[in-house]
Amino acid sequence: MSPHVHHVTALEDRVPIQQKIAYGLGALVTIVAVNSVVQLTSLVYVVGLGVSAVWIGYAQAFPRLWDAIIDPILGNFSDNCRSRHGRRIPFLVVGGILIGFAFWLLWTVPHDWSQEGIFAYFVVVSLFFYTVVPVYAIPHGALGLEMTSDYHERTSLFAFASFIGNVGALTLPWVYFLANRPIFGGDTVNGIKWICLGMSVILTAAAMICAFVCKEGKLKQARAQERVPIIESFRTTYRNGTFVRLVAVFVLLIVGFQLVMGFNNFITIFYLYGGHTEAASRLMAHNGTLWALVGIAGVAPMTWYAKRFGKRVAVISALWLIIGGNLSKIVCYNPQLPYLSMIPTVCLSLGMVVAFSLVNAMIADICDEDELVTGIRREGIYFAVYNWWWKVAVSVATIISGYLQRYTGFVEGATTQSDATLFWLRAWEIGLPPLLCLISVALLLEYPLTEARAYEIQSLLKARKAGKNPR
Repeated sequence: MSPHVHHVTALEDRVPIQQKIAYGLGALVTIVAVNSVVQLTSLVYVVGLGVSAVWIGYAQAFPRLWDAIIDPILGNFSDNCRSRHGRRIPFLVVGGILIGFAFWLLWTVPHDWSQEGIFAYFVVVSLFFYTVVPVYAIPHGALGLEMTSDYHERTSLFAFASFIGNVGALTLPWVYFLANRPIFGGDTVNGIKWICLGMSVILTAAAMICAFVCKEGKLKQARAQERVPIIESFRTTYRNGTFVRLVAVFVLLIVGFQLVMGFNNFITIFYLYGGHTEAASRLMAHNGTLWALVGIAGVAPMTWYAKRFGKRVAVISALWLIIGGNLSKIVCYNPQLPYLSMIPTVCLSLGMVVAFSLVNAMIADICDEDELVTGIRREGIYFAVYNWWWKVAVSVATIISGYLQRYTGFVEGATTQSDATLFWLRAWEIGLPPLLCLISVALLLEYPLTEARAYEIQSLLKARKAGKNPR
């Protein structure tokens, strides 16, 4: 691995700082909203309200499957939109308002309902939530793919999104901690409800800033091209071998951790602290804050590293860091020294911020490759299909996760868990993600879209627009 000579971003390809900040605030909306739901659902509905983990697994999976189904529809609809306000901005306004409302509803479940009633409430409201999320998220992602044509400026733009998103993520680990404060009378579920009300207002405000400050980069070109049917666009993405390879890499990474999602919380509560939720919530808050702080601190070195060695090498390095960090839990899950769990937190957070900051920038490069071949700009469908794949995979993994949790012998609503259960929770949570990450590393070794190729594509596209018709 060695550094290479890289291009310098042209002045016309640079995104103004205020737009980078606004785009980052827009990214905060989905990062905070979706991750909050992922992190808090088990704590509220399984631990707090005693609903079956298998039931909740299904309840989380089915709305995500629906979400995945409508992603390509919204992506293609956004690509073909010709409103006077643009292809992406109208969706950001409507979606941003609806996300705030749906997020608040998720945590207002009545305490005195039956288990079946609580389950039904969560199914209905989460279906609504995961319907409105892509209304905002898909056009927002597509907007980022088109705000600049430069290989390195794309990395910079999504680095801003990652940085600001992680600043917002600082709030997530403290929600459960704050909900356990005496002001809420010992009712954690009620505490989460009121804390999340304030969060919903902030999310909608961030979405509005993004919508009214950011500018679409390919709007003039898109208005001149014909509308493309969704089936044709969908097929085009699957004929792009570079895109398929990249999707496989990140689907494996996401699924590896989704299969054991929530196990870390249970290990902290029941293994490290013997069921003492107040003490466990403090460590969970500290680890979550550390995760966000490392993510924030890691953005600048990630940008430098990706520029110096290329995006492919940066993502491969991140995957190795994730593998090593997860395996370190073998030693770091220690009831006598529970704060050792901060060591894998650092490794995993840094690895994740590098990988997921770069994936969208890599998809943007793929959109240029597609334009060279087909003459069409379709950022929306590429971003949507990427999301479609990992959401379907996550939905299936979520269902399997519920059964996997039951296989460990986990008892919902119990104040303690057996030694055998705690062993299997740790075994699956430590071993499974690194195995799938190794496959991702192997797939990336032959990734073809290098910096040199990306700038070659840009040169060919510019020549074509100048009327030279390059082959």
